[in-house]
Amino acid sequence: MKIFKGLAVASAMMAGTAGLAQEQFITIGTGGQTGVYFVVGQSICRLVNRGTADHNLKCTAPSTGGSIANINAIKAGDMDMGVAQSDWQFHGYNGTSKFEDDGAFENMRAVFSVHGEPFTVIARADAGIATFDDLKGKRVNVGNPGSGQLATMEVVLDAKGWSMDDFALASELKPAEQAAALGDNKVDAIIYTVGHPNGSIQEAVSTVDAVMVPVTGAEIDALIADNPFYAAAKIPGGMYEGSPEDTATFGVKATFVTSSDVDDEVVYQVVKAVFDNFDRFKRLHPAFENLTEEEMISGGLSAPLHDGAVRYYKERGWM
Repeated sequence: MKIFKGLAVASAMMAGTAGLAQEQFITIGTGGQTGVYFVVGQSICRLVNRGTADHNLKCTAPSTGGSIANINAIKAGDMDMGVAQSDWQFHGYNGTSKFEDDGAFENMRAVFSVHGEPFTVIARADAGIATFDDLKGKRVNVGNPGSGQLATMEVVLDAKGWSMDDFALASELKPAEQAAALGDNKVDAIIYTVGHPNGSIQEAVSTVDAVMVPVTGAEIDALIADNPFYAAAKIPGGMYEGSPEDTATFGVKATFVTSSDVDDEVVYQVVKAVFDNFDRFKRLHPAFENLTEEEMISGGLSAPLHDGAVRYYKERGWM
């Protein structure tokens, strides 16, 4: 039985290799050059390009406008793959939110998820904030208008039946400004939806005694259960000064997506490049350090998996 299975796999691989006999270029959409999305795309391309002699794929990962720009570019056929937040993957596939006018991108396919982007609450140690509920009556930076952190904060407040009026101050500072505000005692806590480790948070905890605040409870459990683009998350203990233990919260995932129009063999080779070199991939950015194969092929994915990815995952016995 094993011999027949091996012959089938070998035959499939030979057919795929024949389909890529000529050099083929693939493009991965990322994000701003200072962000983790850019590192994700560059890291994947680095691993793909290590095997160009075997599979004839050459990969580039230019800086882009981020999640929505990447999804639109894949849909238009201008890019082959891209990084996108799990909530935008959901909305793009279903044609909701910002994708409502253009309709559902039914050919979108998930490949895998990457690092988590936890909903993060950091409070001054002298503010007496140990839980999210303790934020009531405090001065909180909720995020600048149009930002993901503000949008997610509004979702949490709605789930808890709160409003911005429940805070003594709801400031709308940008991420680059909020660390200084915490250190200067202009706010008691700051909110940030971001991958870790993060420079802004590192700056905050290095200028003032601060603690990570867990975001848990029945309302959060319901948000995760009701919305496939949310997932439970944790901020590893010891990553930031003042928080030696893991901090439980929730968040979105950075995910890697493509289209069903992209050849199965191309997606298979990209997935293979990452997971055959998984330890090397995890070393390419601190945010990748705690990734696991099991979580990456399931967490935060709302579009169907691409057939090329499924083929690899089945070969590894993960599906």
